[in-house]
Amino acid sequence: MQKIKKILSRRYPAILWTLIIFILLALPGTMLPSEGNFKIPNFDKYVHISIFCLFVLLWSIYYGTKPHTKNRHIFFVIFIAACLYGTAMEFVQKYFIPFRDFDLYDILADVVGACIGYLLMRLTINWWKRTE
Repeated sequence: MQKIKKILSRRYPAILWTLIIFILLALPGTMLPSEGNFKIPNFDKYVHISIFCLFVLLWSIYYGTKPHTKNRHIFFVIFIAACLYGTAMEFVQKYFIPFRDFDLYDILADVVGACIGYLLMRLTINWWKRTE
């Protein structure tokens, strides 16, 4: 457990996940897998929720484990950054990525994921500090 905590308290997992989000959301529409017989209604919304939930968690763990982080508003800033990142990527898809569309419901899913991440972060940070 200590090894996992040590890895997550570094910035590299959060940076790597931020880049993975960019790559996934910047893929041309022709490179996305087809649903085939595997049809889950609104599956892409669950993906958006998950990736932005993890974004908030990873960045919050990184900043939350730093002794110099006295200002607890940083977690709200991370939440806002996640919402802005998701929104910006929808505009990138609309204007720059072939065969991808702007979807307001994707932005909503990004915000929901960021909210869930924010709430889970509050639980995770408290648990994290109790186990030290």
